[in-house]
Amino acid sequence: MQLSLGNMIPSLWEGASLQNLLLLSAIVLMAYYLQSRRKHLNYPPGPPGLPILGNFFQMDFKTPQITIQELCKKYGNIFCIYLGNLSFMMVSGLPLIKEILLNQGQVFIDRPQVPVHFHVFKSFGLIVSNGQAWKQQRRFALMTLRNFGLGKKTLEDRIREEARYLIEAIREEKGQPFDPHYEINNAVSNIICSITFGHRFEYHDSQFRELLKTLEDIMMLETKWQCQFFNLFPGIMKHLPGTHQKLFRKWKKVESFVEYVIKQHKEDLNPEEPRDFIDAYLKELSKDNIHSSFNEKNLVYCTLDLFFAGTETTSTTLRWGLLYMALYPEIQGKIQAEIDRVIGQSRQPTMADKENMPYTNAAVHEVQRMGDIVPFNVPRMAVVDTTVAGYHVPKGTMLSTNLTALHRDPKEWATPETFNPEHFLENGQFKKKESFLPFSIGKRACLGEQLARAELFLFFTSLLQKFTFQPPPNTQLSLDVQCGTTMSPLPYKICAIPREM
Repeated sequence: MQLSLGNMIPSLWEGASLQNLLLLSAIVLMAYYLQSRRKHLNYPPGPPGLPILGNFFQMDFKTPQITIQELCKKYGNIFCIYLGNLSFMMVSGLPLIKEILLNQGQVFIDRPQVPVHFHVFKSFGLIVSNGQAWKQQRRFALMTLRNFGLGKKTLEDRIREEARYLIEAIREEKGQPFDPHYEINNAVSNIICSITFGHRFEYHDSQFRELLKTLEDIMMLETKWQCQFFNLFPGIMKHLPGTHQKLFRKWKKVESFVEYVIKQHKEDLNPEEPRDFIDAYLKELSKDNIHSSFNEKNLVYCTLDLFFAGTETTSTTLRWGLLYMALYPEIQGKIQAEIDRVIGQSRQPTMADKENMPYTNAAVHEVQRMGDIVPFNVPRMAVVDTTVAGYHVPKGTMLSTNLTALHRDPKEWATPETFNPEHFLENGQFKKKESFLPFSIGKRACLGEQLARAELFLFFTSLLQKFTFQPPPNTQLSLDVQCGTTMSPLPYKICAIPREM
């Protein structure tokens, strides 16, 4: 029986080893490789790579932060690597990072079109959009978030209410070992859900639990080699089976959830009384003088961006926080002593308490520094030819800022590899650090920074007010990293011992 080419290629793909597939791909593509990449005479240094594939084999996608730091030691604070036809520049050190994100902020204002992301989002949403469309969508999102509580007492009340639900859910564990991942994820997600969707989800809601699990799967899938290979050869890879196809199906599942929620909002919309972000956007769509970037596709992807970003980063940071508390009981004790002195047990923490709790505030910042959940920031792209540190940077170059190196720089931190809240204290008072940039800086800094800061302080303080976190008996907790869209701790179990006052 004759096998068609359409069936044969996927069969070969599924049966072949990774090494043979990469070799075959290189041979086939070499036939179409007409000329080598022309480098500018004054281009940043970097490791030599293969034709077509570039430095693909030199990258460890399971622990990319280690590979990048090794290259940084060898080539300095600015170097370039290639992944297929993507030119990828890495910049380290506070002066150069400020040069890129502040001094040349308009030059590096755009996001690059990474194929695996472009396949899902095209140019829609808040994270990957560029130009006038990005400005319009970001401006509208910020205005709407403020209208629904960002920076106001109403949002703080939502977080404090959710903290009560979270405490009760953890109390039900009765001090036995449990994985806090889902409860924390649900609690944090409920804050952005209340703003975007207009309501929270119960912790036992199986459908929402499945949705959060899908988001987690997406983050883990993006680092798999087939998804990275899609970035090199999207035209070929889109016809082949593999992890990248699973990733796209997962994204479609989350997109369908958002589309369903939007459909429900349309059915009972009252334009005079918008309840949440979706209502406000639908009201905007009804205007006659609407901007061209406002459409239902952008509504879907802006909502998706807010939901994803508003859930993952803060949730992961809090999971790192509980892990560090269990591993550093003396630091946990100091935080609890400050909580008892300033707040006590008769009332919940408020944002007004933060000013009087320098040690707790410092500990939250140190969790962010050590957790290092977005090690290379969200990438930028040069919109015109420019010069950085004397090197030529051509238009279209993708650039990332090395936050790992910045947050572990021995010149900036007394004990860079050790969890130490004293990094953010001076004479017992909290001290801001210029070299601390978990939310980035400049025009494309994190849209939800204010929300994230409030969530981190209130959730973290509320949990340590009510519980002492410990490793399960005869268990060694690990600080090893699980690499995905963010750097998260490996799954762990912990004991939350109710505090007897």
